[in-house]
Amino acid sequence: MTPAIEKQIYTPEEYFELELASETRSEYRNGEIIPMTGGTPNHNEIAINLASILKVALRGQSYRIFATDQRLWIPTVNLHTYPDVMVLEKPMQLQAGRKDTVINPCFIAEVLSKSTRNYDRSEKFVSYRTIETLREYLLIDQYNFHVEHYIKTSDRQWLFSEYNDPALSLSCDVFQCQIKIGDLYENIDFV
Repeated sequence: MTPAIEKQIYTPEEYFELELASETRSEYRNGEIIPMTGGTPNHNEIAINLASILKVALRGQSYRIFATDQRLWIPTVNLHTYPDVMVLEKPMQLQAGRKDTVINPCFIAEVLSKSTRNYDRSEKFVSYRTIETLREYLLIDQYNFHVEHYIKTSDRQWLFSEYNDPALSLSCDVFQCQIKIGDLYENIDFV
């Protein structure tokens, strides 16, 4: 019988020390440090497409838009993570004692990869739902036209819609803007 390998548990302070010195990003999940895998060109392009669409649609409004490298702290589940795209209403709120970690997104989007899609749909979404300010969650498949859209309708209740047709548009409830599915996939070559 192989002995069980004991997981190393880190404090948030140890995580920040390691994260700031590292060339790669890691998620902090309740004391564990989980390295984040690099994205594919499709993953990156879809995140940029969405951030660009939102940047134009929300110009002059009271929002901040972040893509890929902005850390989010979710205190109820002790999670530091990096959503692919995130929108915050102003004023932006930061984790106490930090200048690089936000806490108040109203919209989060994740581009699904084979290694993270189950986590993004389940455990990560459960964590995101504990954020009081979050009102919309978008999951975008990078391997074919498929978008899953969740809108918070009340406490503990989310409305789910899905889109497989590039000619369709989804309505972002929180910002009152339309996103054409085909625009999310501009320049994408499915392989």
